[in-house]
Amino acid sequence: MGLADLKKKKKSAAALEIELKKSEEKAAEMTDKYQRLMAEFENARKRNAKEQSHMYDVGAKEVLAKLLPVVDNFERGLAAVTEEEKGTPFVEGMEKIYKQFLTALDGMGVKTIEAVGNEFNPDFHNAVMHVEDENFGENEVAEEFQKGYMYRDSVVRHSMVKVAN
Repeated sequence: MGLADLKKKKKSAAALEIELKKSEEKAAEMTDKYQRLMAEFENARKRNAKEQSHMYDVGAKEVLAKLLPVVDNFERGLAAVTEEEKGTPFVEGMEKIYKQFLTALDGMGVKTIEAVGNEFNPDFHNAVMHVEDENFGENEVAEEFQKGYMYRDSVVRHSMVKVAN
């Protein structure tokens, strides 16, 4: 082997080293792009799942808001039952249907908002009257005119209340 052959080998080894370095840089760049794309995909998947859940909750709240007047009418009807009518099969059947309806709402995550005796909270209560009454504390709910309901952690309908003092 002559000097020229050694120079060629050195040159080709240096060229190979440069080519290897470029390939490693290209592989690192591609790996970085791949990881970024995977992160973007995962974020988009999570965002989509969150939006779907939110849309489900919005739809459920709309349906519940339309069903709550039915609950109110059941309560009004059952409150109007006289003592003589209380033991009749019709009234007992209506009470069972009402209880079944409430159980179904409870199973869906619907809860009533406690009002009477609690401190007035505008996040949960809608004050429609104010009364001076020494039997109640300051800013305390004295009477509930219409029940309020929550679905999971959000208010479907505020309680319509009378606030004392």
